[in-house]
Amino acid sequence: MVQKKLIKKKKSNKITSNVLKTDRQILEEIIRVDHAGELGATKIYPGQISVFGKNSEIGKTIQHMADQEQEHIEKFEELIIAERVRPTALLPLWNIAGYALGASTALMGEKTAMACTVAVEKVIGDHYQEQIQLLELDQAKLKKTIKKFADDELEHHNIGISHDAENAPGYKFLTKIIELGCKTAIAISKKI
Repeated sequence: MVQKKLIKKKKSNKITSNVLKTDRQILEEIIRVDHAGELGATKIYPGQISVFGKNSEIGKTIQHMADQEQEHIEKFEELIIAERVRPTALLPLWNIAGYALGASTALMGEKTAMACTVAVEKVIGDHYQEQIQLLELDQAKLKKTIKKFADDELEHHNIGISHDAENAPGYKFLTKIIELGCKTAIAISKKI
């Protein structure tokens, strides 16, 4: 009986050690959804800047985050082509939705704009952490890129918190709605 357990364990380890390649469908979903998400993010911040202006104190802070998001989208545009991944068909919708979300939350004030940042970056940061777990050794470079981008998103989240986001009117309700919207967009963009 003990021998059988040892044999099964050895077989199990052998099978596990041979699984080093990321499933192609998972890789495509990761690249597709990250491309879509980063494109949406590159629209949220310009929407906010359109209300606050580039030269305001908050505008400069938002521009810093926008610059990092631009780096992210450029990388995922490169990966879409290099890995021959079909982008989501909903890119035009995410463009409009991102800008509208940014502008509308900015119109409600700086704290609300920062609450938007907190909600979006929380979902994206969590999503990136899940993706890191899905990527195998063959995607070490992509894993490293996603870890770096996850750190950037955490920085944005923390910027939002430090700018008093939690004192925005209706903070809990607003962030839950934005988080739900982000999670829905992620789920849809993986497939469509």
